[in-house]
Amino acid sequence: MPKPALFLDRDGVINIDHGYVHEIERFQFTEGIFDLVREAHRHDHLVVVVTNQSGIGRGYYSEQTFSHLTEWMCAEFASAGAPIDRVYHSPFHPTQGTGEYLKDDFSRKPHPGMLLRAAKELDIDLSRSVLVGDNESDIHAGLSCGVGRNILFSSKVPEGLAANDYTRVSHLSHAAQFFAPLTSRSSDQ
Repeated sequence: MPKPALFLDRDGVINIDHGYVHEIERFQFTEGIFDLVREAHRHDHLVVVVTNQSGIGRGYYSEQTFSHLTEWMCAEFASAGAPIDRVYHSPFHPTQGTGEYLKDDFSRKPHPGMLLRAAKELDIDLSRSVLVGDNESDIHAGLSCGVGRNILFSSKVPEGLAANDYTRVSHLSHAAQFFAPLTSRSSDQ
């Protein structure tokens, strides 16, 4: 039977977004992220990272550098009792990428490519899943493939989203609310 998942953006949700973070020394975990992942596991959700990484496509860092940081990050989550099941990334950018990375690839959010790939490979029920992102593009990706609950982790009210399409939160510490029944949606918490 397909399982639900918690989909997480990386920069701005898992770690503070200092801009193209690719070094362990610059990686700072967001307060409450480990609690959120542990809560997801308590509710029998897989945990999947879906992250745009145009820094690769722009030539700021390599796939190998990204992989090294990802291995370290996943080890930190495992040590905290909050393992990550899979990480997907999109290294492309439609205008700033170089070479093979210069394209509007279906994997890059706001397109749902990473989510759909995860659903297929991990047998995920998207309608029972939760997505947490810090940008409208994250929410659009979740909405376009039927993710049941889309959460915007931001203190700003977005202009391009309908209020009933997402839940907005400004802190991750209230992890339990993310896994409440989908009928109890609210547009601002």
